Amino acid sequence: MTFDDIFNRFKSASATVAGKRVKFDFGDAGRIHLDGVANAVTQDDAAADTTIKVKLEDFISMAEGQLDPTSAFMQGKLKVEGDMGVAMQLQSVMSKLRG
Repeated sequence: MTFDDIFNRFKSASATVAGKRVKFDFGDAGRIHLDGVANAVTQDDAAADTTIKVKLEDFISMAEGQLDPTSAFMQGKLKVEGDMGVAMQLQSVMSKLRG
């Protein structure tokens, strides 16, 4: 799974959290912005209610079920900035990556 695979799966599934803006920040690998207000998935570095900072390889491990998101958070591999409640709603979004 690559960054482009992740972006395309999010985009084709319209994977957003209704009424919220979430940004996945993969550092130099790129960003994916899930805009639940405009119902859009982009690669914009736009403002978000919640920003998830994670290395791309750790995110891929989570998407493939090899790394537990809670463990990643506790180990400092995943950082959440902003509304933690929105982050908790991301489980349904992540399930759209498995395909």
